[in-house]
Amino acid sequence: MGTRARPSLHPGAWWLWALSLGTAATRTTNPLLLALLIAASAYVVATHRTPAPWSRSYAAFARLAFAVLLIRLLFAVALGSPIPGTHTLFTLPEIPLPHWAQGIRLGGRVNAEALVFAAYDGLKLATLLICVGAANALASPSRLLKSLPGALYETGVAVVVALTFAPHLIADVRRLRAARRLRGRPDRGLRGLLQVGLPVLEGALERSVALAAAMESRGYGRTAHVPARIRRTTAALTLGGLLGVCAGTYGLLTAEGGTYGLPVLLAGVAAALAGLRLGGRRLLRTRYRPDPWGARAWLVAGSGTAVAALLALASARDPDALHPGVVPLVAPTLPLWPAAAVLLALLPAFVVPQPHHTTEEPS
Repeated sequence: MGTRARPSLHPGAWWLWALSLGTAATRTTNPLLLALLIAASAYVVATHRTPAPWSRSYAAFARLAFAVLLIRLLFAVALGSPIPGTHTLFTLPEIPLPHWAQGIRLGGRVNAEALVFAAYDGLKLATLLICVGAANALASPSRLLKSLPGALYETGVAVVVALTFAPHLIADVRRLRAARRLRGRPDRGLRGLLQVGLPVLEGALERSVALAAAMESRGYGRTAHVPARIRRTTAALTLGGLLGVCAGTYGLLTAEGGTYGLPVLLAGVAAALAGLRLGGRRLLRTRYRPDPWGARAWLVAGSGTAVAALLALASARDPDALHPGVVPLVAPTLPLWPAAAVLLALLPAFVVPQPHHTTEEPS
């Protein structure tokens, strides 16, 4: 059993930092600023991720982002684009469609303006995916779920159990397939799947029954009595807060909702937090070794929030710099103060100590 390494930062701070960078990416289509966001997140991940298995997800998200960018370009080539252009690159054979499919084109002329617009749009989504990948690579999912509010305790426990059992299932499959190969028995095909899958499911069922018995013996699920008035208030605040968060997020992600997006989002977050706080009263439990939210967590979360706020401000004041034109086709330029704002995303690389490469004890 290895030495348990205490996390140097609250996992929620990493998620707030990464989601703020993703929000900043939605405010611009400038490829230079998006490249800066990707480089900043990649540098922080390279310097602060641990050898844990979940920290390898950044490469998977980067490959997914590259695939999304390619698919967006392929759609622009195959299905055409409403962006007019004068720089024709090549012409594909056009497939005639019936009259009810007006507005859709298969093949035809492909111009540079349409491809550049598709590349800008795809790069924005790719940057958002890479930022989410950075959060997955930096924040331990199990510790993040353990930090959930009391009202979400049962959900967090269920997800933690699922995340804990998944590696055991994979290890069981590999062990049984290796044993069958050593005995000269088939481990592929339908027959091999049935003869390997049944023991795996049997072992999973036994572990589930043992876990249920252990949780019942420790009083899991015991709740306190809460008046009906508080329960109704909790439900109203939580539901209204979540609706406000959805509406505010939609407003922030669209150019038309920039005026109402932030106030509605803040009101929704406040209502949801109040509902979660009231909902936590029905749980009679204590938290073992909670992750502290210290000054470094505030700096990390604040740096990401500052990047998102400054890019939103730049998008409102100087939209041409953050959204390069494609008709006529012009080369993108790097706006100075928005680029300096993006560099604030590098703050976690300097204020958070680098993790020690030790093996974490399973919790």
